[in-house]
Amino acid sequence: MAKKRESPYVWATWLTRLLVGEHCCEWGAWFKTHHASGSFDRVPDTFDRAAWQVAHTNRLREVRARLEAAGKAVFVESQNSFVLRGATAALGGKPDIIAVQGGSGTIIDIKTGKSSPAHTAQVVLYMYAVPKVLQQYKGMKLDGKVVYNDREVEIPAAAVNEVFVQNLGGLIRRLAAPLPPPKIANSVECGFCDITAADCPERAADVLAPEAETVDF
Repeated sequence: MAKKRESPYVWATWLTRLLVGEHCCEWGAWFKTHHASGSFDRVPDTFDRAAWQVAHTNRLREVRARLEAAGKAVFVESQNSFVLRGATAALGGKPDIIAVQGGSGTIIDIKTGKSSPAHTAQVVLYMYAVPKVLQQYKGMKLDGKVVYNDREVEIPAAAVNEVFVQNLGGLIRRLAAPLPPPKIANSVECGFCDITAADCPERAADVLAPEAETVDF
């Protein structure tokens, strides 16, 4: 049986697809926010995580070397871990890279797959949270960047604006609320969700889809 957390805890990547509208079912993130990670069953993972980790690590090493060659101080992964505690929940995250030179810095995330607006939202979230919780970046101008295999997406510091902060805060408050949001089962989102039918019987993956009707157009 899933064990309740002592207080709501949100991991950054649970939020990003919801923030940009790629996903609309908030229930899965709400469930994880309120229940300890190791206390409930997960859908078997068919993703080759070892191969992904090798590719990600190699790409991170390349980007780090390039930044250090440019004279920047570079901090990676666990060096950048944070937990930002708010009135309703704690928000955790771990940017891949923070590169600093003078009084400015860049938060960088490495992505080895297809591009997505959620990746940009993830970096903007880091740009918002990092200077609030890691004191060495307090008051520093932080830009962002998403690095793909074939291109880089620059994110200006101005992306952390009032609209983004309001949307982020509203989403976290909804996930931290004691009552769950409605489930919006659909084959796309349920395919990404690792919560099993034991805790979510409405999983679309466990329901036979009706036959499509033939139409004339």
